[in-house]
Amino acid sequence: MKTKKQRPTYSLAQNVLWMGKIAWNTRKEIFLLCVLAALMEVLYYLAQLYIAPEILRLVERHAPIGNLLRTIVFFTAALFLALGFKEYLLRCVFPIRVDIRCTVIGMIIHKASATSYPNTLNADFIKLREKAWDSCNSNNSATEQIWQELTNLLKDTGGFLVYLTILSNLDFTLLAVIIVTCLIGFFVSSRTNDWVYQHREDENVYYTKKSYIRSKSQSPVLAKDIRIFGLQNWLNDLLDQVHNVYLDFRLKVEKKRLAADLTEAVLTMARNGIAYVYLIHMALDEGLGVPEFVLYFSAVSTFTTWVTGILQDVSKLHKNSLDICCVREFLEYPEPFPFEEGEPIAWADRYELKLEHVSFRYPEAKEDTIHDLNLVVHPGEKLAVVGLNGAGKTTLVKLLCGLLDPTEGRVLLNGKDIRDFNRKEYYRLFSAVFQEFSVLDVTVAENVAQTSEGIDYAKVESCLEKAGLTKAVRELPKGLDTHVGRDVYLDGILFSGGQTQRLMLARALYKDGPILILDEPTAALDPIAENDIYRKYHDMTKGKTSVFISHRLASTRFCDRIIFVADGGIVEEGTHESLLALGGAYAKLFEVQSRYYQEGRAF
Repeated sequence: MKTKKQRPTYSLAQNVLWMGKIAWNTRKEIFLLCVLAALMEVLYYLAQLYIAPEILRLVERHAPIGNLLRTIVFFTAALFLALGFKEYLLRCVFPIRVDIRCTVIGMIIHKASATSYPNTLNADFIKLREKAWDSCNSNNSATEQIWQELTNLLKDTGGFLVYLTILSNLDFTLLAVIIVTCLIGFFVSSRTNDWVYQHREDENVYYTKKSYIRSKSQSPVLAKDIRIFGLQNWLNDLLDQVHNVYLDFRLKVEKKRLAADLTEAVLTMARNGIAYVYLIHMALDEGLGVPEFVLYFSAVSTFTTWVTGILQDVSKLHKNSLDICCVREFLEYPEPFPFEEGEPIAWADRYELKLEHVSFRYPEAKEDTIHDLNLVVHPGEKLAVVGLNGAGKTTLVKLLCGLLDPTEGRVLLNGKDIRDFNRKEYYRLFSAVFQEFSVLDVTVAENVAQTSEGIDYAKVESCLEKAGLTKAVRELPKGLDTHVGRDVYLDGILFSGGQTQRLMLARALYKDGPILILDEPTAALDPIAENDIYRKYHDMTKGKTSVFISHRLASTRFCDRIIFVADGGIVEEGTHESLLALGGAYAKLFEVQSRYYQEGRAF
C-alpha cells in the first residue's frame, strides 16, 4: 500500500513572498535588477531573431551597401548592448543573491544556537536542521537559486508573449502542435528529473559515506590505529563497496536521462519537420518570402524554448519551494521553553534550588533516567554528586540548569517553578564546565570571556590563574591573543586535554554566575594538577553555590555534602566521613578506588 504524500507546509506563492520579504528588508534592489536582466535577455533574443530576415529583405530589394552595413551595425550593437548589459546585471545581482542567502543562514544559525536544549537531542529537529542547511549551503541552493529561477520565469514569460504575438499570423494548429510536443517532452523530462530529485538523499548518503571513509583514512588522529591494526585494506574495501553501489545508482540515472533525451530528440525532429512542411507550403502556395520564412521558422524554434522554459521554471521553483519549506519549518520549530515570554528573574544574594518529585525520561527511552527524585541545594552549599556511569548525574545537573525540563515533578528556584521564568535570564545564574568541550577557534582571551568586545583582561588573567593555566598561556607566542585551534587560523595552538579543561574552568569563572556547575572538570588532569584544582576550589566557589560531579570519590572531601546517585535516585547522602562510616555503596566504591593507590594490595 502506497503511503500518502504529505502536503508541503507552505505553497509556492507563500514561499516566494517569504523570500521577497527577506529580500525587501535586506537588498530590495534585487527586484529591479531581476526584471531588467529578464528584459535584456528577451531583447537579445529579439535582435537575434530579426537580424537575418532584415538582411535578407535588404538583399532581395537590392538595397545600397550603406543601408546593409548600417543594418548590420545596428543589430550587432543591439546584440552587444543587450548581452553586455544582461551580463553586467547578472554580475551585479550575484553578490546580492549571496547576501540574501547569508541572511537566511544567519537566521538558521540563530535558531540552531538559541533553540531549547531538548531540541538539540530531537531526531526530527536534527534532520530538519540538516535539510535547512542543505537549502543554504551553496550558490545553487534553493534560497539563492530561487532568484535565478524567478528571473528565468520573467524572461520566458515575456519571450512567450512577444513570440506568440509574432506567430499569431500563422495557423493555430501549428502553435498547438508546438505546445503539445513541448508538453510531452517536458512531462518525460520532468519524470526523470523528479526521480533524480526524490533520490537526491540517496546520492548524498553515498557521497557522505565516501567522504567519511576518505577523511578517516587521512585523519592524523587515526593514523596510529590504521598502521598498528593494519586497517588500510579494510578501509579500501569499504570505499570500493560504497563506490560500486554509487556507480550502479549513477548508471540507473543515466539510463533514465538517455531515454528522456531520445524522446526529446524525436519530438524536436517531428516539431521542426512539421514547421518546415507548413512554412514551405506557405512559401509555395501563398507567396511567403524568404525573409518571412526565416523569421517564422526561427520564431517557431525559439517559441519552443519559451514554452519549455516556463514549464521548467515552474518545476524548479516548486522544488526550490519544497527546500524553502524545510528552512521555514526549522525556523518555526516549536520551543518547549518560554525564552523571552517568561517572568524575569528576581535577582537576589542567595539562591536555593529544589527538585520536587522529579522524573525525567529521554525520548524513545523505555525507563526513566531520573525517577521521583527530591533534592534541595542550599544557598552557598558545595554539593558533590557521585555515582557509577549512567546513574543520571549529568541529567540531574541539566535539570538543575534548566537545560531539560522534568517529565514529572518540578524544579524550583527560591520556591518558584523555573518553567515560569524567562529561560535566558535563568541561564545567567549558572557558570558551568560540562564534559563536552566547546573550544572556539578564537584567541585565548576570547575563549575565556566568550566575547570579542569589552574583554576585562585583568579578570581573564585572574581566572586563568585560578584554573592553573597562567604559566602555559605566558609561554604562548602571543599570550592571551594567541589563537586556539587550527581549523580557522594556521598559527593556532593545540591545548592538551588537561589544558583545555583548565581553559573551560577559567571560562566558567569569568562568567561569575552565582551557581557553579562542574561536571567532571578534572577528568583529563593528572593527579598533581587535579590536586591543585582541589586546593583552589574554595577560592573559586567563595560566595557561590556549587555542584561538583566526579567519579573520583576522593575529590569529594572538600564538599559540604555528597549525594550518591543510583537507579535514577539518591541512595545515600552525607559527608565523606559519614558515608564511609555508613559502609554502603559509597564506601564500597571508595574502597575499590583506593586500592589503586595502595602499593602491595592484592585485588
